[in-house]
Amino acid sequence: MKPSTSILAAILAAAVAAQVQPAGVTRPIVEHCGSNGGVVCVNKYSAVLPYHFNRSISNNQADYDYRNTSVGNASTFDLLKTADFVVFDRQRGLQYLGDNPSYEFMFSVSSAVHEAPIYAPKQNLLFISQLAPPTGVLPQLLVDLNQDPPTLSNYTPNPPIYAPNGGTFRNGQLLFAASGGNDSLGGIEQRVSLRTVDPATNQSTVLLNNYFGFYFNNMDDVVVHPTSRDIFFTDPDYSYFNGLTDTAPQLPAASYRFDPESGAVFLIDDTIQQPNGIAFSPDGSTLYISDTGAVYGAIAPGYRGQGTTFNTTGKRTIYAFDVANNGTRVSNKRAFYLAQDWVPDGLKVSREGLVLTGSGHGVDVLDDVGQLLIRIQTNYTVQNFAWTGENLTTLWLMGNYGISKVEWNITGQTLV
Repeated sequence: MKPSTSILAAILAAAVAAQVQPAGVTRPIVEHCGSNGGVVCVNKYSAVLPYHFNRSISNNQADYDYRNTSVGNASTFDLLKTADFVVFDRQRGLQYLGDNPSYEFMFSVSSAVHEAPIYAPKQNLLFISQLAPPTGVLPQLLVDLNQDPPTLSNYTPNPPIYAPNGGTFRNGQLLFAASGGNDSLGGIEQRVSLRTVDPATNQSTVLLNNYFGFYFNNMDDVVVHPTSRDIFFTDPDYSYFNGLTDTAPQLPAASYRFDPESGAVFLIDDTIQQPNGIAFSPDGSTLYISDTGAVYGAIAPGYRGQGTTFNTTGKRTIYAFDVANNGTRVSNKRAFYLAQDWVPDGLKVSREGLVLTGSGHGVDVLDDVGQLLIRIQTNYTVQNFAWTGENLTTLWLMGNYGISKVEWNITGQTLV
């Protein structure tokens, strides 16, 4: 008796599938791990995937991350879709997550970019910016951590700050990198600048607003060197692309060091296409800067406010630099990490020396050689994040449409 055509077809298909699958696939590729059902482990970084797999390319309308990869011959890959935490290095990753890590969505917010998170420890308040094209000075946001549960409200410094994009804490004050420039905002001219706000009095002060008479482009993110206390900031072109400034760029996209005592500004790097996030290792010996050049617009008359496009083959890399001479010498630029999703936006380094970056719908956690250990997965684009609490163990994430928080064993650097 001859086998039926359908049986022969099935046998043939199975044989072909067995032949085309690469050797070295580790199974299960993904599995639940740890004590928390929201944690999954990716075994051996899924270094070999069974055919056929395909990952869609993100664009301005849709963001596809690793969990959206289609892997038809690995059903366990679907576990990624509902996980809060994805562990790539099981031993270290589970240790850093702790026994009972938690992810909680806290507040729905608008589609505006939400960045510049600054935690004021004495007041136990978290300040968050929101940016939008020039409809005036938008109120910023304030999370009151003294309330249970925390509350979200509007907040406006005096005078107001237009489009604060980066933020950190320095000498008891909020330090904002204001990315917008306009000759009349409520009757006040504002330019891209470094601004301080006293969280006790709400008074804001301008520290820096020009480079020998040139307007800065954007002042995207800001960090303070842990020993010299000098201020380092990035200055890409995004404010012109997104209509947050009324002048075209007058300076090349670059990163700078600013000494508030002398007023002097020093160029530290102009090789990065669109410098964005910036952070120091705890001892100040390594500086990290992200290049988000994959998100780019046109600098030409008439293109102000036309927005940006995304090219997945463009620059979306974190670079590391050596820092010496009490923070005054920056050298030895080297590639550190290629973002596995979208671009590496906000950048922070934990007390343990781990490098964290907001990357698309989540936050990637890297060790000091750029190995991905953990990914926090969200349902919104994360632009930045900050640690809060007495021991700086709670991480707040913010971006387009959402604010959330994470509890785990990774701690923030001490605020001074």
